[in-house]
Amino acid sequence: MPQISTFYGLIILMNFKDHSPPHFHVWYGDYKTTITIKDGIVTGNMPQRALKMVFEWLEIHREELFQEWEKAQRGETLKQIVPLS
Repeated sequence: MPQISTFYGLIILMNFKDHSPPHFHVWYGDYKTTITIKDGIVTGNMPQRALKMVFEWLEIHREELFQEWEKAQRGETLKQIVPLS
């Protein structure tokens, strides 16, 4: 699963040829969750503080995430997305 960004201990990943809807995975310590790109629907558990940072990053990079999702569906190399700073 390619890592596309890392910030504040959060690791953002995206699978190749993954199931719909378009989403990304977030690992934070022992927590693992998925978040849909369009609606921000969370599957799994994560501390609220960490989710707040992920949602801030999602708002900034939503279009890039959709582009990377399309590339992942084609099995293409994914680029790094700028972390939250």
